[in-house]
Amino acid sequence: MNRAEKIVNQFLAHRLVTNELIQKIEEGHYQYQPAPTSMTAQKLVTHMMTSFYKFAQVAKIGNLEPFQSPAEETESNLQELAESYTEKTVNVLRSITDQELDQIIDVSAVFGEKLPAGQLIKMALEHEIHHKGNLFVYVREMGHTELPFYVRKQ
Repeated sequence: MNRAEKIVNQFLAHRLVTNELIQKIEEGHYQYQPAPTSMTAQKLVTHMMTSFYKFAQVAKIGNLEPFQSPAEETESNLQELAESYTEKTVNVLRSITDQELDQIIDVSAVFGEKLPAGQLIKMALEHEIHHKGNLFVYVREMGHTELPFYVRKQ
């Protein structure tokens, strides 16, 4: 198994659980937020979906352009958004070569340093895991008690 496929497996081990949590969010709860300073459920999910995709694009092309572009999202159904972005992200991750993973990208404008693309993907996964924890809280506070395990083996 090549490095890109390993990354896809790590990504999906978390994203499939995230998507399962998203399926529990009914449209009437899209504006739910556990505290006044929290993101709404819709904003949190949109942030998670678009962020990992942008990280993957930066790793693929080697520059910050995806971070500087506004999200081009028009999908309002969170389940469909999750399915779409999961597929798009997997496609980008699978297309990344070992050489691209090793390239050093100047992300100092965002992260204060230059990093290998592979490290950016690791940061994206850690970001996803962090917000997946938030999403567990949201969904539990929406009244759901039957929740998936934190990670799914591929």
